Amino acid sequence: MLAIFKKEINQFFSSVTGYVAIVLFLLANGLFLFVFPDTSLLDTGYANLDPLFNLAPLIYLLLIPAITMRCFADEFKTGTMELLSTKPLSWWQIVMGKFWGSLLIVGISLVPTVVYYIAVRQLSINPQQLDNGGMLGAYTGLFLLGAVFTAIGLWASSLTANAMIAFLIAVFTSYIFYNGFDALSKIPTFSGGADYYLQMAGIRFHYTSISRGVIDSRDIIYFISVIGLMLYLTKLSLQRKLWQNG
Repeated sequence: MLAIFKKEINQFFSSVTGYVAIVLFLLANGLFLFVFPDTSLLDTGYANLDPLFNLAPLIYLLLIPAITMRCFADEFKTGTMELLSTKPLSWWQIVMGKFWGSLLIVGISLVPTVVYYIAVRQLSINPQQLDNGGMLGAYTGLFLLGAVFTAIGLWASSLTANAMIAFLIAVFTSYIFYNGFDALSKIPTFSGGADYYLQMAGIRFHYTSISRGVIDSRDIIYFISVIGLMLYLTKLSLQRKLWQNG
């Protein structure tokens, strides 16, 4: 599993694509946080990173599928997946090696955003009054959100040998999980009780909850459950695809 983990990291950073993806993520956040007037922290007058945590999930909807789309698709395309399956590795080791490698890349993309926190702290009139707990909770929620999108991206990549199709499936599925249930709950038919449970089924409800700075065990369990489900579906997809090819 460690060899697969290292391979995933090296493969991502061996081409300029990996660096470009992360730079674009940071550039987009920087523009919205400090340049564009509608979302600029310099214009709002409030020393917080709420615009970052509102915007980052939408950028992750594109960034993470771009990171994961080649994980299994390229293995199928080049024929190395059959070779990999003959190694003394369990299916879970293959899936988890890919997952942790991709998730580390997502985590690396988050690290430079600490600069935004430092900038907000320097711009604040009273740095001691910053809601550090709320920001820590929001970062935790954003990392868990990234983990869910990563698991969804791996599942999408396990369905096809075409990386672009895997990208599109991952974007669509991630959007449905993030915003689809919340949008569905607003249909008048579900008002009066069912709307709340529909919201709870979506990622946005739990991400918003954690972003307030209150880390509830129910939110953590939700994220872990969705990640586990998508990784399990990835394992089943790989087994079925190789069985069909074999």
